[in-house]
Amino acid sequence: MVEPIFVSGFFLDYILPFVLVFTLIFAILSKTKLLGEDKKQINAIIGLVVGLILIAFPFARNIIVQLMPFLAVSAVVLLVFMLLYGFVFGKSEDVLNKGVKITLAIIFSLGLITVLLFATGWWDLVYNFVFGRQGSSQIWINVLLIVVLAGAVIAVIKGEKPKE
Repeated sequence: MVEPIFVSGFFLDYILPFVLVFTLIFAILSKTKLLGEDKKQINAIIGLVVGLILIAFPFARNIIVQLMPFLAVSAVVLLVFMLLYGFVFGKSEDVLNKGVKITLAIIFSLGLITVLLFATGWWDLVYNFVFGRQGSSQIWINVLLIVVLAGAVIAVIKGEKPKE
């Protein structure tokens, strides 16, 4: 069966890194105007040379190829975080008070972290580290009790004072 071009080794190891480096160098030179105004041809030639040099050195090319999946995953996680952040703290009429917004932000953040742990396969390792050891149930019961007591103390201190 014929392999699709987008997953072939030639495309992933040579074409994509070259296009990425060429585009980055061209954009940096164009934006900074390092070589002067309206020097797109020179910027393109320098981008082409740097991209071709990158392809000639496997060590540098492999670093870029190995970094790109991390960049893509990080960008998607950041996008999801920003969407959730916009959902909680977005510019709308203050329908939700500050406490509800903070609670939702904490719940969404914990949910995002949990989904990331599941997706990466680290959930079992973290779960066993936190809850699988001997005596961990007593520790977590004490932590829960302290959190509830601290919440009650904060609620009493910050509670509304009766009007006279």
